[in-house]
Amino acid sequence: MAKKTAKKKQIRKAKPRSKSTPKLLSGGNPQIAKGDGDAPIQEYIKAIPDWKQRAARDLDALITKTIPKTKKAVKWNSPFYGVEGKGWFLAFHCFTKYIKVTFFRGSQLKPIPPVDSKDPNARYFHIHEGEKLDEKMLAKWLKQAAKIPGWMA
Repeated sequence: MAKKTAKKKQIRKAKPRSKSTPKLLSGGNPQIAKGDGDAPIQEYIKAIPDWKQRAARDLDALITKTIPKTKKAVKWNSPFYGVEGKGWFLAFHCFTKYIKVTFFRGSQLKPIPPVDSKDPNARYFHIHEGEKLDEKMLAKWLKQAAKIPGWMA
C-alpha cells in the first residue's frame, strides 16, 4: 500500500505547471488571469506564439501612442483597451490564422471596419500573417472609437 501512495506523490510532483508559462488555448490564445493595467497586457503579448506576438506588440504600441491615456486590462483571455469613465472601445483575440480586433462600437466609425458581427454595434478587422498594419487607418479608427462611449463590462 505504501508503494502506491509514493507513486501517486511522484506523479503529482512530476506534473506541476510552470506559473511563468501561460497555457495556450485554442488558436494559440494565451490563458492569462484577469488583471488591470499594462502588466497583464504585456504578459499576454509575451505568451503569444509565432508571428502573432509581433503583430500584437505593434498593435498595442499603436494604441498606446494614439490614445496615450488608454486604460488597459486583460479580461476573458483578451486584452481590452478603454477610456476611463467611457468604457472599453477595443479588444483583440488570437485565432489560429489571424488576430481578431474588435471595435465594440465599430458601426459608428468612418469608414466602418470591414468585418461585421452578430452584435449590430461591433465591427472587426483581422490581422493575418505577413500583413502590414495600416497604421494610418487604424489610428483614425482608434481616435474615433476613444471618443464614443464604449462597452461597459
